[in-house]
Parts: sequence; structure tokens; C-alpha cells
Amino acid sequence: MKTKTLAGAFALAAAGMIIAGNAEARDQIRIVGSSTVYPFTTTVAEQFGKSSGMKTPVVESTGTGGGMKLFCAGVGESHPDITNASRRMKKGEFESCQKNGVTDIVELNIGFDGLTVAQSKQGPTLKVTLGQLFLALAKEVPGADGKLVANPYKSWSDIDKALPNIKIEVLGPPPTSGTRDSLHELFMEKGAEQISALADLKKSDVKAFDKAWKTLREDGAYVEAGENDNVIVQKLEANKNAFGIFGYSFLEENSAKLKGVALDGVAPEFDNITSGKYKGARRMYVYFKKQHLGIVPGIDKFAIEYVSQKAIGEDGYLAKKGLVTLPKKEIEEVRKGVTGMTPMSPAPLS
Repeated sequence: MKTKTLAGAFALAAAGMIIAGNAEARDQIRIVGSSTVYPFTTTVAEQFGKSSGMKTPVVESTGTGGGMKLFCAGVGESHPDITNASRRMKKGEFESCQKNGVTDIVELNIGFDGLTVAQSKQGPTLKVTLGQLFLALAKEVPGADGKLVANPYKSWSDIDKALPNIKIEVLGPPPTSGTRDSLHELFMEKGAEQISALADLKKSDVKAFDKAWKTLREDGAYVEAGENDNVIVQKLEANKNAFGIFGYSFLEENSAKLKGVALDGVAPEFDNITSGKYKGARRMYVYFKKQHLGIVPGIDKFAIEYVSQKAIGEDGYLAKKGLVTLPKKEIEEVRKGVTGMTPMSPAPLS
């Protein structure tokens, strides 16, 4: 029994040396995850490459969900060091990480983004309530008797005659994207609550209510446009009557071509997002694999660059890219946790 125990210990030690050896073979940080956070992390990576003298990290846009799967799959050269997320890590994802040996995860809340509905500047101005947006995008909506039926609305004016008489065509994120989660939670759930029949359903059958706001149309009115938000921008330029759903940073970046749609009378603008007036605001995150510190070089230095005043400060270079920065007190707390590489706790995760 003692011999077997020693053999097992040597085997584990050897496995650890192999993992470390493999990871040492890679001298460039690898980052995956959210398309919304991608432009911010890419900017930090470029700045890091210029100032550190080290290789510029490789940043891939895989979507939040896809990034979490890659990040949580394990430790070693074949696994990414960092993942971007346009929502907070879920409890199930944290548990998946733990199960696969990714035990020390450092969480960075980089700031806010506003989830927006955007359109070409050449298109007819659309102002909608979240309830109307729900009616445009949900697979099932309340019929005349209040019971759920297949969505019959083909044009915006079918929902309300005051809206433009144009076909409902909304390009948005796929299920693997954190933006899709935000679409459901920030727009669809809140929109459903504005409709009396669905508000009543929530009281009587919460599971049926949840299914209603979590299920989007599949008849062409909602189009999954992939993980690359630039594709949506290009399609909106080509079709002035189409609408797209993506983060505020992309709207800001393409403000010469696009305009934001006001929701419940509030436009997706910087001040409205920071004040909480705009209902589509959300936090964005970056997660670091602490176990790769000292193995893949530069991760700690990259983290320090990310939380520097020149990056996430009110007048930092990320603010110029469209990031809605955190309040000063929060930035100080975030900076302390990341600089000290303090692992996150699963307690607050949902």
C-alpha cells in the first residue's frame, strides 16, 4: 500500500512537471472570450506589448460562454491564461473550473458597457419601450385572450401604429455570447414584466414566464449574427431598416454611421449608463488564471497594466475606446484585488 502511495505521488509530481514544462514552452499570453470586451483587452494588449518589451498577447473573440469553456478546461500550455466576459462568471462555470484543476481565478471588473439597439443613421428613427421590444423578439407573445401564441408581428407598426411600417429584422448575438445573456436579462425579462398578461403569468407560473422571455423568435425576425459585432455593423450599413444589438462601445466606435435606439425614453448615452437611467447597462469582466503566473511570462504585468490609471481611469485610454469607467472608489478596490492577485470566492456567484 505504501509503495502504491509513493508511486502515485511520483506520478502526480511528474504530471505537474509536464504541465509546467509545456506551459514554459509558450512565451506569449493567450486570451479568449467576449466580443464586447475584445476591443478593450486588445488595446491593453497592444499597450503592454509596446511598453513591456514582451510579446503582445494573442486575443481571440470566442464569445463569453465559449471563452469560459476554454478557460475552465484545465491548466497548461494548451489552455488560455485569461478570458474576457460581458457578464459575471456563473456558479456552474466556476465549479467546472474547480473540477478541471483551475482553482485560483482572479476576477477583474473593468467597467460598464451599455447593451444597445442600434440602426443606420439613414434609417427611420425608432423609439420603443422594453415591452414593445419584447413583442418584436419573443417566440411567443400574449394573444387577445392573454394566452401565449406564436409571434404574429411582422412589422414594427403591427406592434404599435406609431412605430415605423417596416419589417422587423434584428441582428443579434448567438447563445454562446455573454451579450445574448444580457439581451435576455436586461431587455427581454424587463420587457415581459411591462406586459400585464405576462406580469400575471409571472405570479401564477414563474417557469412559464421564464420560458417566455428566454425564448427568441426563429422565423427570421431575429437573426443570429455570430460573435463578431463588426459583422452586425456592416449589415446595418447595408440595410437601413435593420437593427442590431451589441455593446455601447461598438455604437460609440461607429457613431459616424449608426445611432442608438432610445428604450423607455432613455437614449444609450454615456451619462445615462453611468447614472443608471439607461436600463441596458451591464458590467464587464476579465478573469486571470493565477496558476499560470510564473509559468507563462508577463501575466502579472499585463494585469497591472489593465488596472493602471492610464488604462481604466476616468481619462484613461480605455475610456477613449468607449469604456464606461468605474467610480473611483471601485477602481481602487479592483486595483488592490488584481495587483495582489487575490482569488475570487464562489459565494456571490449565481
